[in-house]
Amino acid sequence: MGGAGILLLLLLLAEVGAGAAWRPPKGKCPLSCSCSKDSALCEGSPDLPESFSPTLLSLSLVRIGVTQLKAGGFLRVPSLHLLLFTFNSFSVIEDDAFAGLSHLQYLFIEDNKIGSISKNALRGLRSLTHLSLANNHLEALPRFLFRGLETLTHVDLRGNPFQCDCRVLWLLQWIPSVNASVGTGACAGPTALAHMQLRLLNPKTFKCRTIEMCKPRLSDEGLWGLPGLPDFLLPSPELSRFQTVGESALGVEPFSYQGEPHMVLAQPFAGRCLILSWDYGLQRFRLEEELSAPSVVSCKPLVLGLRLFVLAARLWGGSQLWARPGPGLRLAPTQALAPKRLLRPNDAELLWLDGQPCFVVADASKAGSTTLLCRDGPGFYPRQSLHAWHRDTDAEALELDGRPHLLLASASQRPVLFHWFGGRFERRTDIPEAEDVYATRHFQASGDVFLCLTRYIGDSLVMRWDGSMFRLLQQLPSRGAHVFQPLLIARDQLAILGSDFAFSQVFHLEPDKGLLEPLQELGPPALVAPRAFAHIAMAGRHFLFAACFKGPTQIYQLHELDLSA
Repeated sequence: MGGAGILLLLLLLAEVGAGAAWRPPKGKCPLSCSCSKDSALCEGSPDLPESFSPTLLSLSLVRIGVTQLKAGGFLRVPSLHLLLFTFNSFSVIEDDAFAGLSHLQYLFIEDNKIGSISKNALRGLRSLTHLSLANNHLEALPRFLFRGLETLTHVDLRGNPFQCDCRVLWLLQWIPSVNASVGTGACAGPTALAHMQLRLLNPKTFKCRTIEMCKPRLSDEGLWGLPGLPDFLLPSPELSRFQTVGESALGVEPFSYQGEPHMVLAQPFAGRCLILSWDYGLQRFRLEEELSAPSVVSCKPLVLGLRLFVLAARLWGGSQLWARPGPGLRLAPTQALAPKRLLRPNDAELLWLDGQPCFVVADASKAGSTTLLCRDGPGFYPRQSLHAWHRDTDAEALELDGRPHLLLASASQRPVLFHWFGGRFERRTDIPEAEDVYATRHFQASGDVFLCLTRYIGDSLVMRWDGSMFRLLQQLPSRGAHVFQPLLIARDQLAILGSDFAFSQVFHLEPDKGLLEPLQELGPPALVAPRAFAHIAMAGRHFLFAACFKGPTQIYQLHELDLSA
């Protein structure tokens, strides 16, 4: 016999031992109930009985006809210490179903057909010590169901068909944190965990966090139009704001100035570097400043204290350095950069060498050369020419074995890895099995360094550093790819493989496997020739910028979904 059955038997015996049942004043015991001085047992009532004595201490409800327990159903019996439900047909318990029962110590809801219980159903039961939900139809319990029940000493959840997926994770984490004995029972599913005791499950084995991206429909309100509705709804309570920037772009770079996150877009057809900041009033990104830069391919920001620099690498007319001396001032061109060496720049990267900021600009012309520019006084001047005559398409700065390294991708040979030695970059090795690589990016995870190598057609590559060279780890099909961008967003390591002919693919690094696994596609509609991706955290939210060469820059909001909620 269950705990509730024993208590019910004790109540009946108490009535028998007392002799003839005491009848309360007329109107204080419903017709379907048997009442004693401070207890009542009701069976077969079509509705929730009422008209009890306000001093009633225990109430047992058996086979009553209600289909759900609604809010405030027991406000007329505030003195209850024990409440028992058994063999009833109701399947839902709503929020505040037991409101007003601040003295209730024993709540037994056993052998019913309950399949759903609201997260605030037990709110206000501040004296509750014993709770049983045994032998119902509950597959999961809502998170925070037991919030505020600080006096609990016994909880019985046995006999429910719990699905031991992410929905039980919070329960597994709660059990060892509470000063109460908890009977949990066994899993009913999934198949791999059927019949396993809940108490034997390891919460660390659950993978219950994922992310989703929500893209806006194009607004018809102009370049800075308010965001439209999403193409699909995420299972989250609110939809966030997002935008479309109506000019094509080749690059997008985040930076922080005076404690505020910014983005700068390289827009070659508009002939400008476009700097965006966050408008806290309108809750969207706004234009802060634009720099005239015809045929620009890369806008690379650098913040040094109160000073802001932007390197504008341009195909024609020479690359330039812009500078802002301090807050409240506008950026102005201050220097032409290596006009005889940078003839057709394709990429620019920022790196720090011996405590000094430097830029490296990859040059794709036959007559020019990839050039390292380091700060010297008020400007940046050539420090070293690298990789002449190889038509470099991309540069990537990284650290290996505690030393600065530089990886150059080229149209003429495999990517070459340089290391910083004696005040200059020296060739260290090349990347095997990596012909026809257009661009390279790297990320770190669990102490390892990974490379994402972009191929336009064929397979893009994922490699891992083994201490002496990069080794092939994965091959991912490319369909017109110019970018394979890793991004660390909150705790999630992602990588986005762009495509000119299909949907761009988002991958997620699985820590246990050390491999990138497909997460989702960006679209529909598909991004139009994506060339760069960047992440920015703003006002407690995460945004992804997708710079597109043949279409507008799209802004996504990233939603972290906790599947255990």
